[in-house]
Amino acid sequence: MAILLTKESRVIVQGMTGNQGRFHTAQMQAYGTNLVGGTSPGKGGQRIDGIPVFDTVLSAVQETGADASIVFVPAPFAKDAAFEAMENGIKLLVMIPEHIPVQDAIAIVTRARDLGVVVIGPNTFGLISPGEKTKMGIMPNHIYQAGPIGVVARSGTLSYEIAFSLTNAGLGQTTVVGMGGDPVVGQNFVSVLEEFKRDTKTQAIVMVGEIGGSAEEEAAEHIKQLGKPVVAYLAGRAAPPGKRMGHAGAIIERGRGTLESKEKALRAAGATVVTMPWQVADAVKSLV
Repeated sequence: MAILLTKESRVIVQGMTGNQGRFHTAQMQAYGTNLVGGTSPGKGGQRIDGIPVFDTVLSAVQETGADASIVFVPAPFAKDAAFEAMENGIKLLVMIPEHIPVQDAIAIVTRARDLGVVVIGPNTFGLISPGEKTKMGIMPNHIYQAGPIGVVARSGTLSYEIAFSLTNAGLGQTTVVGMGGDPVVGQNFVSVLEEFKRDTKTQAIVMVGEIGGSAEEEAAEHIKQLGKPVVAYLAGRAAPPGKRMGHAGAIIERGRGTLESKEKALRAAGATVVTMPWQVADAVKSLV
């Protein structure tokens, strides 16, 4: 099984004719994603690797029955792309671009809540369901395999390392979700943990967090009633005080969002907290 994204999801790519859109469309298609179309204003009627290009999301949805979209348009136009998708029937929206203005991200997330749309990102690597052979994102195809472990992460690169170590340990994944590294994102740990709770095939969950914000502390309260084991790794242990980190969401304010406060809350909730990414697989193996 999987959460949010399955082989039945009918996916379009907004910005498919750009360099990034073309490259990752090919990668998603090679993995097995059910890509039914793409959009690029003024380029409707073309085909890329056999996939039809439409001028608008509306025409793509009408012609293909698409219900999911991944956005590769530049950040200044990402809000318009997101609204176009959401207003025309897309129910799963993956926002790849970084540097989307905070006010635009707030508008996207607020409208998504009103319309019942699941937004992944912004500034995300996407999500992948190995057992379903489908992905919406930029993650490398070869490091995942099907299995019983759910993964939710704020960091893309760390999630790749941890997913690959799980795979090498014989621990495949149901779905791997990238929440995104910005201060305002569509999903948080709690919402994704709740999805994994409902998925009967997910036996254990890995959380990949980092300093900044309060998402991990909020998740700790939810872990207490999750009913499934959780292993957590938090990045930022060696971050110098006062140093700006790569993710806009990795900001410590007035003592909140520190590594110590997050790890303390997670341990108190019953999660297994490790201090190095390569320790995750062993910790998971001891729990399942």
